Amino acid sequence: MAIGLNKVLLIGHLGRDPEIRYTPSGLAIATFSLATSESYTTKDGNRETKTEWHRIVAFGRLAEICGEYLNKGSMVYVEGRLQTREWEDRDGNKRWTTEIVLTNMQMLDKKGAAVLPEEAALPPETELPGTNSGEKAVSEEPGTKASSGSEDDDIPF
Repeated sequence: MAIGLNKVLLIGHLGRDPEIRYTPSGLAIATFSLATSESYTTKDGNRETKTEWHRIVAFGRLAEICGEYLNKGSMVYVEGRLQTREWEDRDGNKRWTTEIVLTNMQMLDKKGAAVLPEEAALPPETELPGTNSGEKAVSEEPGTKASSGSEDDDIPF
């Protein structure tokens, strides 16, 4: 049985404004770069910062939201999967790029509070970054009744 997991979680700052383009069928595609940094102290006591740059690609409504709300310097939380693409350049040389295909995005202000437009909200049962293990973002589905908890009071676990 083949089992795999391809998931990327990042918090960083946009290196440039998102670039939006549309396919002939009208599908929106947004691309932008995201910088993540880590600081450390070297053996000789100097403080150094290492920055990694990530190429992010979003499709559909999520791409439109990125183009509308994000700009250079914005701090964002992104979720996605790694994807490597291959193509030939003008000289016929094979080229590759690895990018993160966006599946979820949260805009973060400078204080770290989430600022979400309604269309970019987390889906039900999605684990939030920075929460304790097991805490989920749960939204009530239309047509379901929220439990008051009184029915489960005598369950021992």
